[in-house]
Formats: sequence, structure tokens, C-alpha cells
Amino acid sequence: MPAAQNAERAARKHPRPQTTVREPSEISCCLKYVIFGTNVLFWIFGLCILTIGIWAWSEKDTFNNLGRLTNIALDPAFVLILVGTLTFIIGFTGCVGALRENTCLLLGYAIILALLLLAEMTVGILGFVFKDWIKAQATGGFQAFIVHYREDPDQQNLIDWIQEDWLQCCGIEGPKDWDRNNYFNCSSREVGSREACGVPFSCCRRRPNEIIKNKQCGYDVRKPGYLSQGSQHIQSPSDWQIFERGCLRAGEEWMEANLIRVAITGMTVGICQVLGICFAQHLRSDIWAQKAKWH
Repeated sequence: MPAAQNAERAARKHPRPQTTVREPSEISCCLKYVIFGTNVLFWIFGLCILTIGIWAWSEKDTFNNLGRLTNIALDPAFVLILVGTLTFIIGFTGCVGALRENTCLLLGYAIILALLLLAEMTVGILGFVFKDWIKAQATGGFQAFIVHYREDPDQQNLIDWIQEDWLQCCGIEGPKDWDRNNYFNCSSREVGSREACGVPFSCCRRRPNEIIKNKQCGYDVRKPGYLSQGSQHIQSPSDWQIFERGCLRAGEEWMEANLIRVAITGMTVGICQVLGICFAQHLRSDIWAQKAKWH
């Protein structure tokens, strides 16, 4: 009896903890961390693009000379800053909103994706409806690139990439368009420009087994009577040396040849955005359901 009483007294002093059944959470951990992980990558990617754009502007001392920006929409560094900022905001709202289960940030994330998707669809539809207007805008932009070719290193690198690597073209309609640039205009020969009646090196075709690109390959190629091969005289650029096709026609041909790929890419991006909106809204509804259980 004393032993039983002692055991009863000990049980009263140190009662066993009651085991409670934990109710399952309404918030899907899988969905939460899918949104979080995906947007962490967007956040980092946007930060990298934004950093590159700011660095490019600082290298050109643009921040101290903002008045020199004649057409900011055609500045590659500004485009990088704009894209990087938008990507950074999308990644931030999605990442922090999912991690902290913040319904306001998730709502902002869904709204930004929806507006971006709407803008992309609008641009795509208008691009097919107003082809001539798009062509005129592209021509105007390319003309600005040609005029300011030697003034902005970013625009220079961009047009060199377009002509040499992407479309393999020269000028807008052809090599003669480089007369718009003061350095390549044939009249610049009178002021001692070595590039007069020439084209940039990016207009030149690569020769077989060429390892290092000749930066002076475009000199004098538009000069009447230019000696190209041995004793052969030509009055216009020859096929073997520079591209005769204009970038406008080359861009149209590229679009026609890659229309299916462009459409598939656009649809894939659109589907990913729709999934992002649906996931964010689903997570918001889970958070509200969980809060309702607490109250």
C-alpha cells in the first residue's frame, strides 16, 4: 500500500504530457517552395542584369551626362536596366511573398505577371496587324544606330552583333546605307577619314580558315573601281567580301524561317506566366483558409 500511494503521489506531482493531434496545415509546402525557389532564381537573374546595365551606364559616364541621351529607348544599357528592374521586382514579390506567406506581395506578384502577359499579347497582336508600322519603327531605330555608330560603344557592339553574327547583313537596305554615318560617308575622304566609302568590319564575310577577324576589311569597299581580287574591278560590294543583303530583309527572312520557334517560345513563356498567376492565387487562398481556422 505505501508503494502504491507513493506512485500515486509521484504521478500527481509529475503528470504525463498530454498528446494533442496537430491539425494539418491548409498551406501546401510543395506549392509554397516551388514559388519560392523559382522566384529566387528570377531575383538573382534580375539583379545581375540590373548590375550589368548600371555598370554599362557608369562606364559611359551617363549618370553625369544624362542630357547626352538623344533616344534613351535605343540605349542597350537602359534596356538592360529596365528589364533587370522588372525581373528583380517580380522575383522579389514572388520569393518573399511565398516565404513569408504575405498575401499582399503574392497579389502584387500575380498582378505584375497578368499585366506583363497582357502587354505581350497586345504587342504580338499589333505586330501582326501593323506590320508596316513595325517595319518603319525598326528602320528608324536602325538608322539611329548607323548615325551614332561611333558615338555609343553599346550601340556599336549591338549593331556589329546583328550584322555579323545574327542576321549576317549590312545596313538597312544594303551597304550604301552607311553613307548616313559621318565616318563612312564618301565625302569624309576630304577630311582624312580612312573609313570613307567603307563599311564596318561586321559587314565583312568571314573567309575560310580565318581565325582573327580583319578589322579593316571594310575599308574602301564602296569606292568606285575598288580592286577586290587581283585585277578584277567592281563598282559595288562583291559577294565574297561583304554582305550585300540589308538587315531589314534579313530580319524578315529570319522571322519567316523561325516563325514556329518564335511562336512556341512565346506560348511557353505565356503558359509559365499563367501558371505563376494560378500558383500565387492558390497559395493566397490557402493562406486565407489557414487564417480562418485560427480565428
